[in-house]
Amino acid sequence: MRKPWALPLITLVAAALGVTAADVTPASAASNTPLRVMPLGDSITWGVGSSTGNGYRGPLWNELAADGHPLDFVGTGRNGSMSDPDNEGHSGYRIGQIATLADASLTRYRPNVVTLHIGTNDLNESYQVSTATDRLRSLVDQVTAAAPDATVLVASLVVSTSGSEEQYRAAYNQAIPQIVRDEQAGGKHVAYVDMSSLTTADLADNLHPNDSGYQKMAEAFHRGIQAADSAGWLRDPAPAAARVQSGIAGKCLDVNGANSADGTAVQTWSCGDGANQLWSAYTDGTLRSMGKCLDASGWGTANGTKVQLWACHGGANQVWQPYNGGYRNPASGRCLDVPGFSTTDGTQLQLWDCNGGSNQKWTTLTAG
Repeated sequence: MRKPWALPLITLVAAALGVTAADVTPASAASNTPLRVMPLGDSITWGVGSSTGNGYRGPLWNELAADGHPLDFVGTGRNGSMSDPDNEGHSGYRIGQIATLADASLTRYRPNVVTLHIGTNDLNESYQVSTATDRLRSLVDQVTAAAPDATVLVASLVVSTSGSEEQYRAAYNQAIPQIVRDEQAGGKHVAYVDMSSLTTADLADNLHPNDSGYQKMAEAFHRGIQAADSAGWLRDPAPAAARVQSGIAGKCLDVNGANSADGTAVQTWSCGDGANQLWSAYTDGTLRSMGKCLDASGWGTANGTKVQLWACHGGANQVWQPYNGGYRNPASGRCLDVPGFSTTDGTQLQLWDCNGGSNQKWTTLTAG
């Protein structure tokens, strides 16, 4: 009997949809869903070992473009000779280190596809190996929460010649399909990408693929995106993060000190280009920055309730609806307000009766 982790991605996608693999036709070259792709991971995502620095990202771009997709690769880093080298690959990073930066990056860029290859450094460094797959599961949960409209493709780790990594890699890889199945059972668009086609002949060193290895990785991710497309998983990307300017001239919605800790004040500040002034409006009614949500403190509904940053939890105190040129919290019936029309940087926002004043007006601007 074929083992579950050996099933092709298209079969796993089909199973999640209650159909057989035969019912899922591979995506055609006519597919034109715009893709905003975030390559997420460590140095293999960055492209170490490839002659161009593009890694798998270059050939994946070419294959997706040939399918007809308008493309935008996104991330805080840029590496390689390709025309769009943006990515979220970080050399030397373990799973937990990727987790610390994922929320802010995902909220900022709003990808509709995430290609995830992570865990090499945990295994190669023998870092808390017994809980590595738990950390991976937690990271996948985190990614799907921060980017709920995205398809997340979780790859098995590629072969290596590192004795440390190889003693753990098989068990780690065998755990990934179950993580994926559990995510799918929860209604999430998560799929498994099998990288077992790479051999040691496809390595540039003991850990990193060479150009032929990266080509194989690109083909595997490409098949995953095609299968997700055929399954109806791909959605048009949501608007990327943007500045939100107050009706009080020159002031923007700002997270105090770019601090992502729960309870950080959300305030007005002179408009700039920092990530702490980039906000994304989600279909669940939340406004998000730094990976967290705009929140009425303590579930308060009274006039003067302070507004802060808090982990997104789906509560009514984190819902904001467009209203009369501003934002209204329907649970309280009150609006996002700059106290006393203050022009002072660092003025913490509050809830207040909606009155249509300039201190309750908010305009979305283009980021950057």
